[in-house]
Amino acid sequence: MLLSILIPVYNERTVVERSLAQVLTVPLPENMERELVIVDDCSTDGTSAILDRLAAEHSCIRLFHKPVNQGKGAAVRTAIEHARGDFCIVQDADLEYDPNEYPKLLRPLLDGHADAVFGSRYMAGEQTRILPFWHSMINKSLTLLSNMFCNLNLTDMETCYKIFRTDLLKSIPIRSNRFGFEPEITMKSAKRKLRIYEVPISYHGRTYEEGKKIGWKDGIKALGVILHFWLIDDLYVEPYGRAFLNNLTGTPQYLSWLSRALRPFLADTVLELGAGIGNLAGRLMARRVRYVAAEKDPLYLHALGNRFLRTPNVDVRKLDPGSPEQFVNIGEPFDTVLCVNILEYMEEPAAVLESARKVMKPDGALIVLVPQGETLYGSIDRTLGHRRRFDREALGKLLEAQGFQVRQFVDINKIGTPAWWLYGHVLRQRRINKVTLKIFDKTVWFWRLMDGILPWRGLSLIAIAARND
Repeated sequence: MLLSILIPVYNERTVVERSLAQVLTVPLPENMERELVIVDDCSTDGTSAILDRLAAEHSCIRLFHKPVNQGKGAAVRTAIEHARGDFCIVQDADLEYDPNEYPKLLRPLLDGHADAVFGSRYMAGEQTRILPFWHSMINKSLTLLSNMFCNLNLTDMETCYKIFRTDLLKSIPIRSNRFGFEPEITMKSAKRKLRIYEVPISYHGRTYEEGKKIGWKDGIKALGVILHFWLIDDLYVEPYGRAFLNNLTGTPQYLSWLSRALRPFLADTVLELGAGIGNLAGRLMARRVRYVAAEKDPLYLHALGNRFLRTPNVDVRKLDPGSPEQFVNIGEPFDTVLCVNILEYMEEPAAVLESARKVMKPDGALIVLVPQGETLYGSIDRTLGHRRRFDREALGKLLEAQGFQVRQFVDINKIGTPAWWLYGHVLRQRRINKVTLKIFDKTVWFWRLMDGILPWRGLSLIAIAARND
């Protein structure tokens, strides 16, 4: 295993060499190597020359110089991009935190209990330097506010020592350039439902005369970061995730509407293809004897595993809907196969339907939800990766060709149809912004009532089909 130690540095010539000497020599758990990913944030006091010398002396140091000073968050973001380890820990280049506590921080991760571990300065550690009252109060107040908005029970949100599984950390976009990194990564970890542990650590804090850089203005900015990322869901970097999955995490009322439309057609055993991060599974799995949440993306599988870790009737499976051979060992046939927002992404949607048919009971039901309206296809569809949209006739023919008989079509979200046309065809936007989605979600109760009155087709189309044996 490899531990990536992410070290942002700015103007620390008096302590950086001693600090890095500790990091280079601290004992690590058995069979674990280290790499130091150091980002010099355009230091101007001679720190850069010291780092250049140390990087030449130690092969495990990978050094990157930033051309302009941007702040700790930007430096950590750069370090994350270059990290190659199994785990990443953030280490400041001063002497406030003790690298000898790495094994303690790593233990919950190595035992498989955690996805992230925070080192708390306010739990009972071995040693803690007493610092000014108001500095501690600001830290504790920010932790309290962060806990309120992200529904955690941390004792130290502002701690430097945060250690993550690297694959998860690389999938979280970091937007803050300065000390807003701490509340941002905490809020996003909470929204991603990562398993977070805290362990007590020692703390040897500095005064401002000794070189401490964070100030009261950063505390105010941290409050803004907490509020911003509470309102805005920005949880996955671009390569990870179908964008609608990420956006739907911020539209719980719409998800409840969709779940209400699907629930009457579900039986005792359900296979959900492309379960994503569990938006629907969490609402539909209740009262099912067996609910299999199938997904191919490793990050989504991890999210599903965390979410349903203690839910005995939910089984998380790795399954690519476009690979028929993966359906062979799925288990007993299902009463219901749920295929929500899958066919529009597939190169061969017929193959998905054929595979679904093979794992259904003879009297089972297939529930398909697709984006409706071939003429609505536009810039937003292309951004989402949609290959197509469907009309009723086209979807009906596709289902019939694969041995299904359509029992019922259901339109949903009619108000979304003109909005999609406006954004995708008139304005040629690549996405609907998240503030608009929030407003839509707050008014879902009204649009759900209007769905039966509006005269046009819905933005989405649900088809309920049976095997035509």
